[in-house]
Amino acid sequence: MPTKAAAPSSTISSKGQITVPQEIRTRLGLTPGDHVEFVTEGDKTIIRPARQASAAFDKYRGALGTFPGGAKEINAWVREMRDPDDAPPRRGTKPANNRSK
Repeated sequence: MPTKAAAPSSTISSKGQITVPQEIRTRLGLTPGDHVEFVTEGDKTIIRPARQASAAFDKYRGALGTFPGGAKEINAWVREMRDPDDAPPRRGTKPANNRSK
């Protein structure tokens, strides 16, 4: 019968702090400054990296540059997409053919 290896452990300090063992930090991909969350499932508590859903795309922010014309042009484009017949023509574009409603 194979012997079970001892699980990594840590001691809680007087301030309630623990040191996450290196083996666990490596396995979870944790680096200094990362946040972890504790999830209780029945009589077990799971430690896992705390990942923010909104931060998942932060690394792509600014990859495409800015929208030509800024916020004013973005708003005009959105209005045009919502109702192309009622939107004012965008600068540098030809007016849309007026269709009868």
